[in-house]
Amino acid sequence: MKVAVLDINGKETGRKADLSDGVFAIEPNNHAVYLDVKQYLANQRQGTHKAKERAEITGSTRKIKKQKGTGTARAGSIKSGVFRGGGRMFGPRPRNYSFKLNKSLKRLARKSALSIKANEKSIIVLEDFNFDAPKTKNFTAVLNALDLQNKKSLFVLGTSNNNVYLSSRNLKGSEVVTASELSTYKILNANQVVLLESSLEGIESNLSK
Repeated sequence: MKVAVLDINGKETGRKADLSDGVFAIEPNNHAVYLDVKQYLANQRQGTHKAKERAEITGSTRKIKKQKGTGTARAGSIKSGVFRGGGRMFGPRPRNYSFKLNKSLKRLARKSALSIKANEKSIIVLEDFNFDAPKTKNFTAVLNALDLQNKKSLFVLGTSNNNVYLSSRNLKGSEVVTASELSTYKILNANQVVLLESSLEGIESNLSK
């Protein structure tokens, strides 16, 4: 698959990038995508939710009324969950929501996500660039040139670039990651995926194993 390479002014450079069909043009596996996104979201959960049960409530343990003859259900403790101020029945407890997936399935999910974006014409290949200093207005100028100012965008760098990363950090709709940090969720969550030329080799080598 051939894609035109743009510069930071949004103009074609006259060069074309060759995107591997084995990464950007496969038949998407929707179930693999679902599992990888589910794992990503599950890993974001803290799992620190907790409600007090009857054993943790402060209160008297005396039997609050006689067993028989009241015409109502028997009750042994004011801390029971059926009373106001009592413990919560079957309340949430701290737990770990994370689960494991095979590396091959995660690679398939990322290739599927990239293929979906390529099929939607939502992938831009941009020549490598850098800023002299971290400035948000410099990154905003790049977004405006690519007509991405009102879209969620994901910029994928070949290697870590502190100036570019810090320039984008204040912009809510844009995210900058390296090729090794690419995830299925981040690909699908963006309206437009911007791949820098230096990231292509890393993406294809990571996903072609």
